[in-house]
Amino acid sequence: MEKIASFTIDHNRLLRGVYVSRRDTTPSGDILTTFDIRMTEPNRQKALSPEALHAMEHLAATFLRNHPLWGAKIVYWGPMGCCTGNYLILQGNPEPADILPLLRETFEFIATFPGTERDIPGATPRDCGNYSFMNLEDARRAARIYLDEILLNPTPENLVYPE
Repeated sequence: MEKIASFTIDHNRLLRGVYVSRRDTTPSGDILTTFDIRMTEPNRQKALSPEALHAMEHLAATFLRNHPLWGAKIVYWGPMGCCTGNYLILQGNPEPADILPLLRETFEFIATFPGTERDIPGATPRDCGNYSFMNLEDARRAARIYLDEILLNPTPENLVYPE
């Protein structure tokens, strides 16, 4: 069986950043771009907690789908199974640099989200299958670190997968 593309990236050299993971063309001709929103260095930094990622998922997905400029192009936002980041799927063919302003807004929204876990959009038994499995404070902290250390001043190494 052939390895999927994301398993061919050298995770020993992968830094935190925003990367194009793949581009797909649907049968109707639409291009979908999957971004690797890598928040921790794989196998070298502590992974994010699933509870923080779950809170982040609810907040980011809600913010992105309601964004006045990008909302119609948002296909998906969700956590990586390895807990080192998230995937963002957008309609179209943008590059990492094109979405940096959007990601800065998104992570600022998460980092400054007021209230408690009860205030997170969709964090109710009716709306979510595991609504109490969230850690808003850890999500805020992780969002702030990623925003301040990567998104505000990315280097080329934070925007292109290592060879």
